[in-house]
Amino acid sequence: MSVEDQKSEKLNILRHSVSHVMAQAVTRLFPGTKVAIGPSIENGFYYDFQFPAAADGKAPITAEDLPKIEAEMKKIIDSRQDFVKVTASREEALARFAGEEFKTELVNDLPEKGPDGSPVEITVYENRDAGGNVLWADLCRGPHVQNTREINSAAFRLQNIAGAYWRGDETRPMLTRIYGTAWETPKDLKAYLAFLDEVEKRDHRRVGKEMDLYSIHEEAGAGLIYWHPNGGRMRVAVENFWRQEHYRSGYEILYTPHIGKSWLWETSGHLGFYKSNMYSPMEIDKQDYIIKPMNCPFHIMIYKNSGRSYRDLPLRWAELGTVYRYERSGVLHGLLRVRGFTQDDAHIFCTPEQMEGEIREVLRFSLNLWKVFGFKDIKAYLATKPAESVGEQARWDAALESLRKAVDAEGLAYEIDEGGGAFYGPKIDLKIKDALGREWQMTTIQFDFNEPERFDMTFVDADGRHKRPYMVHRALLGSLERFFGVLIEHFGGAFPVWIAPEQAAVIPVAENFNEYAKEVAAGLKARDLRVSAELDDRRLNAKIRDCQNRRIPYMLVVGEREAGSGTVAVRLRDGRQLPAMKVSEFAGYAVEKADSRSLEL
Repeated sequence: MSVEDQKSEKLNILRHSVSHVMAQAVTRLFPGTKVAIGPSIENGFYYDFQFPAAADGKAPITAEDLPKIEAEMKKIIDSRQDFVKVTASREEALARFAGEEFKTELVNDLPEKGPDGSPVEITVYENRDAGGNVLWADLCRGPHVQNTREINSAAFRLQNIAGAYWRGDETRPMLTRIYGTAWETPKDLKAYLAFLDEVEKRDHRRVGKEMDLYSIHEEAGAGLIYWHPNGGRMRVAVENFWRQEHYRSGYEILYTPHIGKSWLWETSGHLGFYKSNMYSPMEIDKQDYIIKPMNCPFHIMIYKNSGRSYRDLPLRWAELGTVYRYERSGVLHGLLRVRGFTQDDAHIFCTPEQMEGEIREVLRFSLNLWKVFGFKDIKAYLATKPAESVGEQARWDAALESLRKAVDAEGLAYEIDEGGGAFYGPKIDLKIKDALGREWQMTTIQFDFNEPERFDMTFVDADGRHKRPYMVHRALLGSLERFFGVLIEHFGGAFPVWIAPEQAAVIPVAENFNEYAKEVAAGLKARDLRVSAELDDRRLNAKIRDCQNRRIPYMLVVGEREAGSGTVAVRLRDGRQLPAMKVSEFAGYAVEKADSRSLEL
């Protein structure tokens, strides 16, 4: 085990131990509370509880109770309790947790024997005082620290309360989940809380509202995004770049319908593997139509519209195609998890001999695209055959090897994601790290052995025989909605000039310079820059502060001197000043930054 893995394992044990301390504190303070499960998670822990109903009908616990629970936890830690592992038979465990229906269910669900045929060991962890008296216990696999003195009482924090269904099942009881975080030292805790503050400041929902980029209207449909003018400007800039790069890389761009007959998804196999995420069919002309959850069957229809020769291949067809997929309301999250989204989708149809080269080209294309947006820390994951799949094992092996060679050729670090492939073929997933070091899964490159067979796709090879083309699905940015959510949080709304919804604001120092401000703005707009003129009656400092809050890259202050010399005083959103420039000089400067897609102001 590496040093990093050892450190991670140590923290997981610490956090799981703190979660038990929290559960002990909660059951002390709220008698009659039933305990469910409480694992360690990334950066912290949680425990699920079922609290007795409050007599006054109010919530049995609120966020205001968290400091009281923390104080009780510190008392438990200071009492130096031992964590002691004991084993129990199934009958002993059921007797010990009689009346605790969640524990009883967990015990009953345990198999009688393990994979090797030996009896399954049931373990309980007890918290004991110095005299060996059991103060609290829970059904648990462990491990834990030996004694609460190993927990620093100044290095944990309870964070929030949420609802959670028992075992994630909406038909089961709703429990109360308390989240917390724990670290080895107060310094580590302080650094993590500062990180969370930065995450909150960059939250795309918060920044999106501040910059008026988009909105969601639950009353009109959950999980559906309304792009505002500012968000629309950004989206146009990104889409124009996307189209330009695709044409340069040998792609053609398609547009396909939003609905189609259900037989398309019956044939593709999606109705068998993906039905729970598809919207119910609608009857049109006595036939079932489905709103599309993906674009691939439509691209196949175009492929089959005419005979194909090996000379035609490879075909690289891309589409910014809006699709609709059902997601449970509990997992919807701003731009990051939605029900309607636009994929930067593409399908490549090629011969077996072209397969490896096409995969490598897609990977190169994706890496170059991400670097333009400022993402350079990228890792690959090779996803192998899942339990439910189609296609011959030999084809899976050959496809996976092609993916591996492409990743090796680009010098990318990668991990194997066992069983993580799509049902129709293995895939490469690319995960990027943002400015805060968080990892996001974005690009996916997938083989498909299924659809060419199911749709009877063929091409005429050089020997005159009909053969199956290979099919590759790929999305580079993923979906535009999720991509913009990540982009907003990566930059905290302070976008590069070429993406920024407003690239410059002209700010007159007084009302009598409004006409000059209008002239400057008009001249810059003529150079295709996105410019506003701040002509209201606010004071200069208030206008500058407002433009900084809008994250506008350039603030052009104009007064008597600038109007007389045909110049602008250039202030950057980070507070720096550039030398005064002629209007045409500034226009050239800003256009060059935008056209080169510079990440610098």
